[in-house]
Amino acid sequence: MGEHVHTKAVLNRISRATGHMNSVKKMIEDGRDCSEVLIQLSAVRAEIVNISKIILKDHLDHCVVKAVKENGEEGIKQLQEAIDKLL
Repeated sequence: MGEHVHTKAVLNRISRATGHMNSVKKMIEDGRDCSEVLIQLSAVRAEIVNISKIILKDHLDHCVVKAVKENGEEGIKQLQEAIDKLL
């Protein structure tokens, strides 16, 4: 990723998502109610979407701008590939 403005925020959110996943694992091991597990999984999914948005914004602000300046159309193609993989 290189140096980006939001690296610390991304790492914090990844830690939070990891904590949620560990909680989900423990809930399943403990035989907790499926609806409770699904709620926690929803929180994990939301956190991953938010992390993806931050990284995509950084990618646009830094990587794509630089790539377009240096590589023209190839920079845009790289952005399209990244978005296709994300979605």
